[in-house]
Amino acid sequence: MNYNIKEVSDRMRATREALDLSVEVMAERTHVSVEDYVAIENGERDPSLSFVNNCAEALGIELVALLTGQSPKLSSYSVIRKGEGLRIERRERFEYFHLAYTFKDKRLEPMLVTAPYLEEQQNAPIKLSSHEGQEFDYIISGQLKCIINGHVEVLGPGDALYLDSRKPHGMIAVGGEECKFIAILVS
Repeated sequence: MNYNIKEVSDRMRATREALDLSVEVMAERTHVSVEDYVAIENGERDPSLSFVNNCAEALGIELVALLTGQSPKLSSYSVIRKGEGLRIERRERFEYFHLAYTFKDKRLEPMLVTAPYLEEQQNAPIKLSSHEGQEFDYIISGQLKCIINGHVEVLGPGDALYLDSRKPHGMIAVGGEECKFIAILVS
């Protein structure tokens, strides 16, 4: 299952308007400028996953509902088989598979993430973002270079990172190969 950014933008606008929230309020709640919020809501800019998660929280809806237009239904347990997660492909070329998209009222958002190794990123500044809550990352394969609030860490298989995701952070695959890791976002 994939999502369409224009459809996500349309759902953002429709939900915001139904809740009678201004773009100024949503910009503040999602930690972006009004101009950036409007560009994202108009489908002119591809938002980060952390922005979409912040937006869902600000609107009081599930991340999956904002991404797909469908609300999760399961409440006892959910099984996602290998390769069947909700595929979220980002412009940054990171690929996410949401591993609990069918479970409702989640307290965390677990993802299987693949960060591609891109030669052009190796000597360029790493793009940073921040979002509410905390994040846990567990490296399965490859290496991940992380910048967290100005500190640099290189993680390999079996390494784990837990961070206050309100602090500026960013990551790229290093070591000549893609990096696969489990990321868990907690509000």
